[in-house]
Amino acid sequence: MKLQETPQGTTMVVFVKPNSRQFEVKIEDDEVVVCCREAPVKGRVNRELMKELSRLFKGRVEIISGFRSRQKKVLMADINPEEVKDILRCACAHTVCTNFGTRCTKA
Repeated sequence: MKLQETPQGTTMVVFVKPNSRQFEVKIEDDEVVVCCREAPVKGRVNRELMKELSRLFKGRVEIISGFRSRQKKVLMADINPEEVKDILRCACAHTVCTNFGTRCTKA
């Protein structure tokens, strides 16, 4: 998982799989894979990705590059890489990743 700290927050490269049954965050071969429900039409996947990651990280999330690609670089504002790792670890530990409203207390 490639995380980079910047003055604005933390950047991360994600691989997006559109047209999935449910929104889900996985780590496969040290890469962050995000399964999105929406089709890759008119930016729907990008909007869903930003909305759900914003809920997960409880903050602003922007796509920096890869607007038309499945591989995207996203910025999580005002959060450090260690917090990102903890949140991702928690999200990936759950089999159904739909309740992002609360932070996980399990490590």
